[in-house]
Amino acid sequence: MKIFMAALATETNTFSPIPTGRASFLSREFFRNDASRNPPVFASIALIAWRKRGEAEGHDVAESLCAFAQPAGTTLGPVYEEFRDMILDDLRAAGPVDLVLLFMHGAMVAHGYDDCEGDTLAHVRAIVGPDVTVGIELDLHCHLTEQMRENADVIITFKEYPHIDMAERAVELYDICTAAATGQVKPVIAYHDCRMVNMWRTPMEPVKSFVAKMQSLEGHNGILSVSFGHGFPWADVEEVGAKIVVVADGDMAGAEATAKSLGEEIWALRELTPHDTIDEGIDAALVGEGPVVLADVADNAGGGAPSDNTEILRRLVDRGVHGAVIGCFWDPVSVQFCMEAGVGASFPLRIGGKCGPASGAPVDLMVTVCGVSEDYSGPGLSGGRVAMGPSVWVHADGIDIVLITKRNQVFAPEAFTGLGITLADKSVIVVKSTQHFYAAFAPIAHSIRFVATDGAIPPVFDTIPFTKRTKPFWPRVADPFEGVNEA
Repeated sequence: MKIFMAALATETNTFSPIPTGRASFLSREFFRNDASRNPPVFASIALIAWRKRGEAEGHDVAESLCAFAQPAGTTLGPVYEEFRDMILDDLRAAGPVDLVLLFMHGAMVAHGYDDCEGDTLAHVRAIVGPDVTVGIELDLHCHLTEQMRENADVIITFKEYPHIDMAERAVELYDICTAAATGQVKPVIAYHDCRMVNMWRTPMEPVKSFVAKMQSLEGHNGILSVSFGHGFPWADVEEVGAKIVVVADGDMAGAEATAKSLGEEIWALRELTPHDTIDEGIDAALVGEGPVVLADVADNAGGGAPSDNTEILRRLVDRGVHGAVIGCFWDPVSVQFCMEAGVGASFPLRIGGKCGPASGAPVDLMVTVCGVSEDYSGPGLSGGRVAMGPSVWVHADGIDIVLITKRNQVFAPEAFTGLGITLADKSVIVVKSTQHFYAAFAPIAHSIRFVATDGAIPPVFDTIPFTKRTKPFWPRVADPFEGVNEA
């Protein structure tokens, strides 16, 4: 059997002030035909799993593009078309193929394309025809569209947030798709629209048990796979919001019934994730017995935010809090100044607040440069690594601050310790991340608090200024199903 595989991904915050262009991909993750033979990065994790399985089973594996851009604003139309067409050209050159496996995010938006994944799948289907199996793995923060369902045989999303199961879901997709390609199963895909816009944290109850239930259904009564697409709230597209996806072996009625039942469970569990104010978070940290982690959820680079919001830093300074560490600030100008000054230098530095209103006002501090790295990197998701570029550690007023040149969220303690910062002696650890930090920081934290600021992705889901979603959704309305006949 001949397997074709490719990856093209970014998560688009249509409200972000940062455009996504060609350099956004080329400077982050970009491989042509060989990503699976290199150390893992975000977009290549699935490709590595697929090549390993495919070659172990004696299949011919043809690899195309692997490209990923840090989440930001809308991708330029010609850039998306260029990369999509690279994949399509490679597919034509590799043909005929028996199976196509794609890794995409599910929330990529380009100018002229609100559904890049659906568009790519439609073009792939036009090339390979109706009889070739096409499968796609998506981030759970995806917009699940009819165009995707019409052109894919199997759709699987990550189940965990943080995304610790990317490789496992890649294997799940591979197994179902190879079974379909050899005629062992006939997958059908059912959706259930939950009519909800929210964030769900899978390590915490009750969502933790819901994920376990999804997995317990797989392999029984013809159910091949169950996914909960949480949706990506900060995208002005028609299909924004949460959906259940069920893949079944030929039984569409069973798939639809299962999807609806699970969707009703999510609806019954509805509640908004509580968030502290900045002062509430700091107060909790100052009375804690050991490091308290404060998540600056609204300034997460992984959701398209600039990652230079200064609101928490300013409040730490104003309150005279010592024994705190905060990062990572995307501030290439400040990094350059610090690297020119060198370790040990003390001078006044203006930090953050550079990208617009959601960044807050810059904070002026007398800093001492304590650590420098010419090419900083750290752990990412599911065994991958992330590059942060030239980076520095500065100290000011009892606070340690990490500044980076390649915009990225905090995934693990190494974002701080890799520059020489100690964490065990800190009372407050502020991470610019929404949830992906959780798995690595939970073991060292006395407690974890989620803090809301006025950053670029505020967790206020009822007031996001959508213009393209026409269906009602919770929490904007109390019951979006009222008066709806789903028969």
